[in-house]
Amino acid sequence: IYTEQNFLSLRENPERVFTMLRNRSAIVRLQQWEKEGCKSVNSAFGIENCERERMTRLLMENKVPYPDSIIVDTHENVIPLLKQHNFSSCWLKRGDFHAIHREDVTYARHPEEVQEILSEYALRDIERVVINEHLEGDLIKFYGIAGSSFFYWFYPYENSHSKFGHESINGKSQGIPFREDELRDICLKAADVLKLTVYGGDCIISPDSAIHIIDFNDWPSFAPCRKEAIPAIGDRIIKIMD
Repeated sequence: IYTEQNFLSLRENPERVFTMLRNRSAIVRLQQWEKEGCKSVNSAFGIENCERERMTRLLMENKVPYPDSIIVDTHENVIPLLKQHNFSSCWLKRGDFHAIHREDVTYARHPEEVQEILSEYALRDIERVVINEHLEGDLIKFYGIAGSSFFYWFYPYENSHSKFGHESINGKSQGIPFREDELRDICLKAADVLKLTVYGGDCIISPDSAIHIIDFNDWPSFAPCRKEAIPAIGDRIIKIMD
């Protein structure tokens, strides 16, 4: 067992790695080892792909259902662009990394507020931001393991499962009907595009039952389903490493 700093000090390339690392230097080093034959769950390439700007581009380019989005510089005047895309309320998400702090993902009610928030991001030395159109509907959180039968979803608002309190924007779920097999297929496609084995994220079920992924992560908490997930994750790791 290694910390990320210990990992960077290794002198011999490992043959197998089971990791939750996020340190950029460690990711780069693990990618080099993977090119030389190391097997890793998750792959360092998948971890990197979950950085917001890269994830947005990959999902949109590969036709994974995703909100209409634009990627901007924080010093840019975006009001004309937002109006061109007919964005009113939307979400701003730092483009260079995963969300760490509450302020890394921000809801804006109109274009002028977006411009103000961009200025705040710039003061934090964040140069690139993904802006997602806000989608109305039921918020769903999901967890999955590619290559296995494990898949779990739930309504986070009803289960008091919160990350930074953003669930309150969409509010109480209405129970909009949707096809669970379609949700799972969309998540599996996203995992394949992003090169992830163990994953989780969030999606919106629109009033017309359309499904759109709004977030996708390597190594989520699995908080509501850990007992079920543990053997499935362990089994998948063993099969990949064998």
